[in-house]
Amino acid sequence: MSSKGLRLAVVAVVATAVASAAATTAAIYGFASPQPREQVAAPATGDFGTRVHDYLVANPEVLLDVQAALQRKQAEEQQQAAQAAIAENQDRIFQPEFDAVLGNPDGAITVVEFFDYNCGYCRRALADMDEIIADNDDVRFILKEIPVLGPESQAAQRVSYAFFKVAPEKYPDFHRALMEAGNRATDESARAVASAFGVTSDQIDAAMAEFPPEAALQEHFALASAVGVTGTPAYIVGDTMLHGAIGADRIQQVIDNIRDCGQGTCS
Repeated sequence: MSSKGLRLAVVAVVATAVASAAATTAAIYGFASPQPREQVAAPATGDFGTRVHDYLVANPEVLLDVQAALQRKQAEEQQQAAQAAIAENQDRIFQPEFDAVLGNPDGAITVVEFFDYNCGYCRRALADMDEIIADNDDVRFILKEIPVLGPESQAAQRVSYAFFKVAPEKYPDFHRALMEAGNRATDESARAVASAFGVTSDQIDAAMAEFPPEAALQEHFALASAVGVTGTPAYIVGDTMLHGAIGADRIQQVIDNIRDCGQGTCS
C-alpha cells in the first residue's frame, strides 16, 4: 500500500474509532444520535493494525486532521438541526409578541439577538448591532432577553419588560443605557435607568401587574431551548443560527448571502 493510501486508510480507521467512542458515550449517558449511522466496522487487527499503530506514532498530525473533520461534521449537523428548528418556529422568532424591534420594522431581513444585560460579551456586541442597523436599511433587529446569569439578570429583565410596555418608543435608548451602565444590571439599577427616561417605579410596578414579565421570560427560554441557544449572545439571521460574539462582519456576511441567494449560506 502506498504512503498516501495508508494515510487515507489510517484516517478512515481513526474516524471509525472516534465515531465508535462517541456512539458508546452516547449509549452510556442516554443521548440519542441525531442521525442513523452505519454500523461501526470491527477494529483493525493483525499486520494492518500494527501498521496503523506505527503510522499514527510516526505521524500524530493525522489525529488533528480527524479531529478537524469531526468538528466540521458536528458543526454541519448542528446547523442543520438549527435550521429545522428555525423553520418550525418561524412565527415565534420573527413575529414577536414580547420584543422590541429596532432598525427598519418592515425590513425584509430579520436579525434576532438573544441577550442578557449582565453578559459582558453582549455589552461588547452592542456596537455590532449598531453597525448592522446603520449599514442595512432593510434589516429589522429583534431583541429577545434571556436572563441566564442569575437572579439579578432576572430582576433586570422584569424592569426592562415593564419599561418596554410603558414607553416602547424610549426602549432603544433604555436598552443602550442599561447595556452601557458599567455596573451590574439589577432591579435597582434598571429602575434608575428607567427613571432617567421619565418612567417612575410606580409605572414600572403597574406595568408588571398588568403585563406579567414571567410570560415573556418563559416564552424566551422555551424558544431558546427549541432552537438550540446555549448562551448569550446568540443570533438568528434568516435561516442561520450564530453562537457567541461573532462580530458585525460575520452577521453581515449572512445578511449578504440572504440577499444573494435567499439563505444564510450560498453554495
